[in-house]
Amino acid sequence: RRGYSSAGAAEYLHRSIVPTMHYQKSLPRLPVPKLEDTIRRYLNAQKPLLNDDQLRKTEELAHQFEKGVGRELHEQLVAQDSQNKHTSYITGPWFDMYLKARESVVLNFNPFMSFNPDPKSEYNDQLIRATNMTVSAIRFMKTFRAGYLEPEVFHLNPEKSDTQLFKNIIRFVPSSVSWFGAYMVNAYPLDMSQYFRLFNSTRLPKPDRDELYTDEKAKHLLVLRNGNFYIFDVLDRDGNMLKPSEIQAHLKYILSDNSPAPVFPLGYLSSENRDTWALLRKNLLDNGNEEALQKVDSALFCLSLDDFPIKDFVHLSHTMLHGDGANRWYDKSFTLIIAKDGTAAVNFEHSWGDGVAVLRFQNEVFKDSTKAPAISPQSQPASVDSSRAVRKLDFKLNDALKAGITKAKEKFDAAVGSLSLNLIQFNEGGKELLKQKKVSPDAVAQLAFQMAFLRQYNQTVATYESCSTAAFKHGRTETIRPASIHTKKCSEAFVREVSKHSTEELQNLIAECSKYHGRLTKEAAMGQGFDRHLFVLRHLALSKGIALPDFYQDQAYARINHNIISTSTLVSPSVQLGGFGPVVSDGFGVGYQVHDDWIGCNVSSYPARNGKEYLQCIHKSLEDIFNVLKGKKIGS
Repeated sequence: RRGYSSAGAAEYLHRSIVPTMHYQKSLPRLPVPKLEDTIRRYLNAQKPLLNDDQLRKTEELAHQFEKGVGRELHEQLVAQDSQNKHTSYITGPWFDMYLKARESVVLNFNPFMSFNPDPKSEYNDQLIRATNMTVSAIRFMKTFRAGYLEPEVFHLNPEKSDTQLFKNIIRFVPSSVSWFGAYMVNAYPLDMSQYFRLFNSTRLPKPDRDELYTDEKAKHLLVLRNGNFYIFDVLDRDGNMLKPSEIQAHLKYILSDNSPAPVFPLGYLSSENRDTWALLRKNLLDNGNEEALQKVDSALFCLSLDDFPIKDFVHLSHTMLHGDGANRWYDKSFTLIIAKDGTAAVNFEHSWGDGVAVLRFQNEVFKDSTKAPAISPQSQPASVDSSRAVRKLDFKLNDALKAGITKAKEKFDAAVGSLSLNLIQFNEGGKELLKQKKVSPDAVAQLAFQMAFLRQYNQTVATYESCSTAAFKHGRTETIRPASIHTKKCSEAFVREVSKHSTEELQNLIAECSKYHGRLTKEAAMGQGFDRHLFVLRHLALSKGIALPDFYQDQAYARINHNIISTSTLVSPSVQLGGFGPVVSDGFGVGYQVHDDWIGCNVSSYPARNGKEYLQCIHKSLEDIFNVLKGKKIGS
């Protein structure tokens, strides 16, 4: 067993010879697309959604915008961007978008990603897994802060770039040009500017615009159980980690504490409308809770221990996406949730960062806690006095705060009560077969979502797929618009007139969709979508007090931004499934994974839509697509 000496290797996950932030300085800047490209891409995305008259009107407004006020705004943006070379043009407006939003972060913004179980079943005991994951999370934090965490790099040719030889060379290349060295071997370093917000961070509710708060000096962990808040230090005054056996002892103490659940659980407040929550928070501070709230806000992260096992994937999704509201603090940058049976997930606040940083954290924590666990089922907790080390936070509540919590609970219960979550697993093929047939796996999944919606609702609607732009300095995300004239044509052929087409014709339609989707994906990843550019031009007009251009008042613009099908994908050895709420009340939230030989889909919806039926239609669409690719004739 590795020893936990104060300066031992056990404090770190690994020691990268290339410093964590080695590439950050020389990352390329997020390009501002050409205005004419943006307008062309925008109109292409509108084509499947509009009839001829609507399209004509939208084209007219778009070309007026391109020649007139849009051109002026674009030139101002380009000038502004060239004066802010330290960041990206999307950073400020994107933070504003998240932090000015007044809706609850629950269901509207916070997603979840659940961990696979530990392959060694006896390590899935709640206390053992909570201890091991907490230790691995602290080690991740220490590794990152020491600059020892391997830089995040996307390798297109790992045989050449993901090697000891390359690392030995690149470490000596100055930071100001290191990116070019990686680029020469087809490796793309990714932006890591969000990582520091993973720890000791929270979103603070404020009137009109929230704030992000980070206090890297804090040394304690926040643990929630049964709606009660506990804290204990996990680092000593020199910044060394507590022994795992001591962390285990403190967590065991919390798990065996039989304090009753609070009558007015504070957690519900973090699920409130942000302006309401800001007022209640001010009341909390004025009522003598400043120190307790400071402990919550500055904690390393939040660990939520639930007192029940997970029944199935639907129960898992509900638990990790929203839970009961009492045993959560939704404002923390992330919460590690561990159920009674050791099922674990991360629920994260979305304004500070995107999936890339959280996924890297999850991958490292999963790998470390399963391959090099700090404690085993035979480990004994240290004989320490946990009653002195662990402190239960008490909050002083006046009548207004009690009423506020009661109201927040009612709203929370109503919101989550109206949410449906449904899942399917399609087992008749996946990535391997699709690549063999030379079509893009992601394009096929997205085509199935279009086909399914057409089958169920007889229309093509605004669809959103998230794409990371982390290959650029301070990149965030760009939108891929999967609904195209190609997917519409292909879906109509499959759903309405399958008998009129030969199998070969249907195969060609799929190939056409795949080619086009591949192009859109590549453009988005290179910062060449249209959504962020138009979003920022609108933000600029409003911030300058210019009257909102007619282009933005077009119903078609509102409609394409009312994303009825909102989708996001990730595949990772550590993640079992992920999910998020619909972004509009009549929408679907589609989390999906295309594995080697199966495809998983997790769909959220409100009463306006039937998610179960949509999934059945997705299954049918995938079946049809796979059969056609295999050369089989299909019936309608």
